Amino acid sequence: MSNFAFIDAQNLHLGIRSQGWHLDYRKFRLYLKNKYKISEAFMFIGYVPANQALYTTLEKAGFALVFKPSVIRHVNGHVSVKGNVDAELVLHAAAIEYGAYDKAVIVTNDGDFYCLAEFLMQRCKLLKVIAPNNRYSSLFRRLSGYVATLEPLREQLGNKETGIGVRSKP
Repeated sequence: MSNFAFIDAQNLHLGIRSQGWHLDYRKFRLYLKNKYKISEAFMFIGYVPANQALYTTLEKAGFALVFKPSVIRHVNGHVSVKGNVDAELVLHAAAIEYGAYDKAVIVTNDGDFYCLAEFLMQRCKLLKVIAPNNRYSSLFRRLSGYVATLEPLREQLGNKETGIGVRSKP
């Protein structure tokens, strides 16, 4: 059996950060492997050249990174980076990787992925939707038996040192 995870990196990061903690990505990858038998974990992330150290850390933790070119905006003296990965994540889960896995885990709280979750559920390929926090889209309530949150795993998956999992034990 081969299960894959499809992870909205920005949504995961911001959802965890909004709760005041940092996810240890090595521990999270091991959690996905042990709990859901995830053999491939695709992390969809906007590409920013200055974040190369983060990308290297994520790859070493066992994630396959799928990059989206980022758009950098300068508004009122502030720089914002936008790397919307929704289309790439749906394309990989529903087409590119679809025949390679038995079940899928989607990591997000974004209701834009409800159509993907429903599509996979109707085809008996949805294993779980993992939301970073309890403030996930109300659309996912229709799939309540499939939804889990990371908040109860804060002690198990948290990293007080760096926030990116550099010092976790394998």
